[in-house]
Amino acid sequence: MEVFASSKSKNIRYIESSPERDDSLTHYSPKDAPWDRHRAQTDDVAAIYARAAEFERLAARMSSCSGILRFGWVDDPETGESRLRLREARFCRVRYCTTCQWRRTLMWQARFYESLPSLVAAYPKARWIFLTLTVRNCEITELGDTLTAMNAAWRRLAARREFRPVLGWIRTTEVTRGQDGTAHPHFHALLMVPPSWFKGSAYVKHARWVELWQACARLDYTPVVDVRTVKPLKRQPDETTIEATAAALQGAVKETLKYSTKPGDMTADESWFLELTRQTHRRRFVATGGALKDVLKVEQESDEDLALADGPAAGEDDGARLAFSWRRDDRRYRRFPKADKGAE
Repeated sequence: MEVFASSKSKNIRYIESSPERDDSLTHYSPKDAPWDRHRAQTDDVAAIYARAAEFERLAARMSSCSGILRFGWVDDPETGESRLRLREARFCRVRYCTTCQWRRTLMWQARFYESLPSLVAAYPKARWIFLTLTVRNCEITELGDTLTAMNAAWRRLAARREFRPVLGWIRTTEVTRGQDGTAHPHFHALLMVPPSWFKGSAYVKHARWVELWQACARLDYTPVVDVRTVKPLKRQPDETTIEATAAALQGAVKETLKYSTKPGDMTADESWFLELTRQTHRRRFVATGGALKDVLKVEQESDEDLALADGPAAGEDDGARLAFSWRRDDRRYRRFPKADKGAE
C-alpha cells in the first residue's frame, strides 16, 4: 500500500500499489494521456539526431527532457473532486523536441487567452482575421533562403496601405514536407482589425490579398492565399463578451499557435529532417506586432512556464508531489515514488 499525505485536504490519500495495479500516469490521470504520445515522439526524433554526429548534443538534451513529472493534487471547484495537476518538470527546449513544442503551443495559447480581458477592454469592437500566406515548395536545401525572402516579404506587406489599419498581429511559420521531399513553408497570421475594416474601401478582398502577397514576395506566379473572417458567435445568456470572443477565436488561435513542423514530417525522412534542422538554425518562427506585440511573451520560457502551460490551477498548493518517470522501454510514464515530495 502506497501512502501519500496531503495537508491541504487535512487527510491521507491512500493509493494502492501492487504488481497487479496499473501504475501508469494514464491510469492515475486519464486527461494526461497525451504525455505518453508526445514523449514517445521525442524519443523517435532524438534517435534520428543520435545517428548524426553533428546533432548528438541535441539528442542528449532530448533524452533527458521531461524525464520526471511531478504532480500535485487540486480540487475541482465544480465537482469538489481531487485530481492531479502537473506542477514540476524539466525541459530541453530543443526546437524540434515534440514534447517542448506541445507545451510551448499550450503556453502561448494560455497567454493569449489571459490577455483577452485587457484587449477586449481596450478594443471592445475589434474583429479578427485568420490569414495564411504560401509560396511554392522549395528544395529542403533552399529552405533557409526561402524563409529569409518570406520574412522580407512580410515586412513589405506590413508597410502597405491596406495593412496599416491592422491593430495587432501574431504570425507563425510552419514548414511541412511535400510527398516529393520538398519543403512547404508558409505563414499563419491572426490579425486584430477595427470594425471599419469591413466597410467601404477599407475592406481587403481575397483577390487583393493575393495581389499584395504576390507583389510583396516578388513572385512570378499567383500564390495560394487563404483569408477568413473570424465570425463572432452569438452570446449565450450567461456568457461574457470575453468568453464569447475566446470561443470564436479558438480555432484560429490553435491553427496559428501550433507545431512549426509536424512530428510525422520529422520522422518520415531522416536526411530531410536533419537538413531542416540545419536550414532553420537560429531562426525565429514567431513574430508579433501592434497591440499584440507582447501578448505571447516569446522571450519568457522557463521550466515552470512549460510545466504550467495547461493554465493556472485554482486553489492552494501544499507542495506535495506525486512523481512519474518516463519508461523508454514501454513508452509510458509510470509511478516513481522515490521522487515524490511531501507537503510543505
